[in-house]
Amino acid sequence: MSLPKTLAEDVARNLVMVARLIDEDPEQAYAYSRIALRLASRVAAVREAAGFAAYATQKYSEALAEFRAAKRMTGSVELWPVMADCERGLGRPERAMAMAGEPEVQKLDKAGQVEMRLVAAGARRDMGQIDAAIVTLQSSELASNAVHPWTPRLRYAYADALLAAGREDEAREWFAKTVEADKDGSTDASDRLAELDGVEFVDALDDDDAAEGDVDGEGPADQA
Repeated sequence: MSLPKTLAEDVARNLVMVARLIDEDPEQAYAYSRIALRLASRVAAVREAAGFAAYATQKYSEALAEFRAAKRMTGSVELWPVMADCERGLGRPERAMAMAGEPEVQKLDKAGQVEMRLVAAGARRDMGQIDAAIVTLQSSELASNAVHPWTPRLRYAYADALLAAGREDEAREWFAKTVEADKDGSTDASDRLAELDGVEFVDALDDDDAAEGDVDGEGPADQA
């Protein structure tokens, strides 16, 4: 609303493309975000979008700078967890852990607090503190049977940490709980669970090719 109409429309079109492409083609999304940034660098939504596009392409220093700018403009703390994760990406897990203990965390909504817990656990693992990572993830949100958008990721992170600690039976239990909550298949928990159960998937296309080879007289018996 702070931009002239024509400029606002140009910026909006670029932000729409960032949103559309960030998962499938993050590099292209990043390119669109840079255009929007050139056009309207004083708009908080543009700085935030540029931050997420940089984050998706692992340009963590750039992403952190954009998130900090957006936070200054809005006064909101909602980007705090992803800012902490940028610190992890920059090889500074200790800084991410410090951010997990700052007052901003208490101002986050439930989803934001769970995200911060995930980042803190990841930072613990970065520092080789696997048992501490497991403890960090243990919470009322993890213990709850209620399913929220963040539930699959929280359960998955816990299962993965348990497996890394050699607690395979518990890991299997939590991968199974992840599958129960992950109706959209946002994690690969079903594959991890199958791997733990010793299930081996066979490519159906390979089977079809092998069958065709037998029909053509080119099976292993004919080659012998």
